[in-house]
Amino acid sequence: MENTSKSVVSRVAEGNLEVLQIYKLLQYVREKNKPQINKIVAVGVSNLINLTEPKQGLGALYQASLDRDEDLVQFLLSLKAHPDIQDKKGRTPLMLAAQLGYYNIVYLLITNHANVNLTDEEGKGVLFYCISPAKEHALCLRMALSCNANVNNVSNSGKPLLVFACENAKDCEDICISILEKGADPNAVDQVTRCSALMEASKAGALKLVRAILQKEGNPDLLDQEGRCAAHFAAEGGFLEVLQVLSAYSADLGISSTKGNTPLHFAAAGGFNECCRFLAQRGCNPKLKNLEGQLPSQVAKSNGHKAALKELKKAEKMHVKLSAPDAVNPNELWAITLHDWSCQHEATLRKAFEIAEGLDKPVENVSVDNFVSTLEAHRVPVSNENLQKIIMEHDKNREGVINVNDFLKGLKYLQKAFVISSYAPKPAKKEKGGKEKKSSKSAASLPICTMPPEQISIREDSGLPYYMIESYQPFTDTRRFNPNRPPIHPIENDSAWYIDEPEQIYTNINYCVKTGDLESLSLAFIQKVPVDIKDQFFKTPLMTACICGNYRVAKFLLSLRANVNAVDQFNWTPLHHACHAGHVDIAIMLVQSGAVVDAVAMNGATPLMRAVESCRFSCVEYLIKAGANVMAKNQRDQNCLDIAINYGDARIIDLLMAKFNKKDKEKPILKPASSAQEKMRIRSPAKSVSAAVKKDLRDNIIVKNPKFTIRSGTNKSDISFVPKTALTRHIRMKGDTVESAGTLSVIPYCATGCDDSSSRRCRKDKTLKISILLRYRQKQGNQ
Repeated sequence: MENTSKSVVSRVAEGNLEVLQIYKLLQYVREKNKPQINKIVAVGVSNLINLTEPKQGLGALYQASLDRDEDLVQFLLSLKAHPDIQDKKGRTPLMLAAQLGYYNIVYLLITNHANVNLTDEEGKGVLFYCISPAKEHALCLRMALSCNANVNNVSNSGKPLLVFACENAKDCEDICISILEKGADPNAVDQVTRCSALMEASKAGALKLVRAILQKEGNPDLLDQEGRCAAHFAAEGGFLEVLQVLSAYSADLGISSTKGNTPLHFAAAGGFNECCRFLAQRGCNPKLKNLEGQLPSQVAKSNGHKAALKELKKAEKMHVKLSAPDAVNPNELWAITLHDWSCQHEATLRKAFEIAEGLDKPVENVSVDNFVSTLEAHRVPVSNENLQKIIMEHDKNREGVINVNDFLKGLKYLQKAFVISSYAPKPAKKEKGGKEKKSSKSAASLPICTMPPEQISIREDSGLPYYMIESYQPFTDTRRFNPNRPPIHPIENDSAWYIDEPEQIYTNINYCVKTGDLESLSLAFIQKVPVDIKDQFFKTPLMTACICGNYRVAKFLLSLRANVNAVDQFNWTPLHHACHAGHVDIAIMLVQSGAVVDAVAMNGATPLMRAVESCRFSCVEYLIKAGANVMAKNQRDQNCLDIAINYGDARIIDLLMAKFNKKDKEKPILKPASSAQEKMRIRSPAKSVSAAVKKDLRDNIIVKNPKFTIRSGTNKSDISFVPKTALTRHIRMKGDTVESAGTLSVIPYCATGCDDSSSRRCRKDKTLKISILLRYRQKQGNQ
């Protein structure tokens, strides 16, 4: 197959005239000026359409492909532009379009007979540029493969295409399988690291790809430079299903690396107990030490993996037991391999048994002859002698019939712990008695904190999310101009003619907000990026500016009409974030811009509650003046005063208490009782003896309580204080108050609900509550 590294159609412009004309042509291509392109090609130097500029080797067709202009590419091809023109790195327009995922340009170039087997300076063909998880790259790969692109292409560094694709197998599994099906060598290895495609697929845990490579007769026992095989990588990642497939294709799971580590050492280091059990059953020696003198069990113990350690201890005991001279292994290795192989090929074997019996429906029993012939046709990994043992186990009555289900289960010739079904997840056990637990009321479920990929807006040009914006880079000669010495007139700055254009760098828009990069933000909004774009954490740029307290950026965003009432996944508005961070100046600007002062979050919290939590007195004071509702409650039935008491800021507590008092004074005063009602109260009958007895008992209980000293209140009028504000209700609700004869006693308690007044935390909380109540009573007395 042709494998050319250099194209003979492209030529670098030489001489002043050619250089000037190629730059002029590139300018017309960028401007998409077809009449001028046609004119300069007609009257310019010979073969100008296929010349390249001397710096980077850009040509007209190369530039049009870069701009993804399908009409312009077709127009240039009609002017006899060659599709295989190459730049100074050896890249063709086809490679560039495939790398960027421009499948329409790829199709146009291929239909105009572009060479799919050209390679660049690194020896990479067009298929190397198609390895990407995007759907557009998969389409480009499919078109290149349909034109018989070289699937066994090896780069100059010695890396085959399939190995390079399998390095990205986690995201490009289908692409790797497509390359493999087109004839790629399954045993190709990297000439530097000696890693094979199967090793890379096992490292990524790509089960489908591992099975496809093994079906193409890939060797599972190839070793890399450190003596590791595919089983080492699968065990290191804890991929049990990959290990099962490797075992089904007769892989040696007991190979030791150059450091003496077996796959069992890697599984023990990762704490994968099921992998440890599987490897120990499939022939990996649990009593083999590495060069550091450690057993797999010691590796698991040093890493704190108790479940893996338990399995390895069982495996060590079993290994010692079976190592005895007269010991008989009921689970021989060839029988285990046969069972793993039959499980991996279950669907194929069932279909083959149906065909052998001449039926169109699933069969349960097959004859011995059909059983043997079917297994031999599918190259069963077992000798004829051992196969006869299997037949004897399944046909003990000499009926000449074997049950297919019994053979696939493997319980006739293996113990239950060794069959594949023992590794299936076990169903949850039901509780005894058959009684179902009452479903407790759980808190409201919160949405996932990261935005799902299908909801993220993607750019059409680069395939990046919209919240990834282009960083502004000053394109000027810093030796001549700088911020302290700018050009007098913009035309004076001719740096673009002799300085290489910097490569585009994309960064998160919220990172630019944190750093105050207004140039990059302005460039993004000029490129029509929405000002309220949300990143993967549902945060808009204005929210980020409120969080980090960047007043300058927040003002800039508000000037662009950013939504001041946008919400994130917890229904927090920018005002919530500004108040929670305690940025008063930003909160004032948000309210003046139309932010809702009493916006409610998912848990019912308002910006005023967040300001109370930040303990910023100025922020709380401003929100109250702006009309924030101090009586609002969250889902825990807490108002602003409750939250302030929990956080213990005396200034904010006084401010909120004054607001609460003002609310109480605004309530209508009740009318005094009428004279008729007073007469009825005077003429009411005396209390009964039982009621008097109850009162005496209650008084005795209070007097005899050793925790409190309450003086007698006999023959004294009741002057106990009955508070009316929300604060008093809050204190009475959480603590018990006993008042008699003008003496106040408060039963101590703490925020956690305990009754231990000896602890420092409880004494502090008790002192706070009593001081608040006494200060409030003093104010009431002064009034």
